[in-house]
Amino acid sequence: MNNFPHLDEAGAARMVDVSDKPITAREASAEAIIVLSAEAFAAITSGDASKGDALAAARLAGIMGAKKTSELIPLCHQIPLAKTSVEFEFLAERNALRVVAVAKTTAQTGVEMEALTAVSIAALTIYDMTKAIDHGAVIESICLLTKSGGKSGEYVSQRRTPFAAKPASSRVAPATLMHEASAPRAKATAHEDREAFRAFMVERRLQATQWAKEADVPVSAIYSFLTGRTRALPRDGAERLARAARVRVEDMFGGGAKSR
Repeated sequence: MNNFPHLDEAGAARMVDVSDKPITAREASAEAIIVLSAEAFAAITSGDASKGDALAAARLAGIMGAKKTSELIPLCHQIPLAKTSVEFEFLAERNALRVVAVAKTTAQTGVEMEALTAVSIAALTIYDMTKAIDHGAVIESICLLTKSGGKSGEYVSQRRTPFAAKPASSRVAPATLMHEASAPRAKATAHEDREAFRAFMVERRLQATQWAKEADVPVSAIYSFLTGRTRALPRDGAERLARAARVRVEDMFGGGAKSR
């Protein structure tokens, strides 16, 4: 018995004939994980990648990749995509991005390859956008998360994890921190302050280079804090950055401001 439908009895590659299959609603989701250096992760989450808004470019590239799957994978069918979405989740503890794509269609064959192609192209675009900072990024995994519809029915990967990012947005929600001077609440840790500061930059679309220039602060101070090389921003630098952003210092840290 031939277990590979893309091969005929003689072992030659062929396109599977789906003409007798019913037209049904089908959906698939896939993920890719790309691990970056601390500097590249800081740049991409602050919107300061040298080629511009990396996440916006990667989202569009992923969607375009899904639409061109049949041109990239030789035995895939051309199918009408009803929906393709690409979203991102920051995995700050690993300096990594999780890319999740969803593809939907009503057709005679599934959209697993479209979802997988979308996350692959999106992850490659992240690499392209950040390679000027570091060539060592690793796309460590690409896998199918779910599929539905068709003869084989439902599939859910055992490695599937909930997607934490806000739908239709590449921004990170600001962390809610406790102000260090507000007893009896606990002090925010340096890690919490760093993540709140990163989220503040992403939410307000502040690019490190431009923001530092406007505040007359060395951009290295921002990057050193974001990458953990320093535990806190210099007090004077934090105040200058806050003035440039027209906020209070504590607002940049979700209420748990730390500056030395």
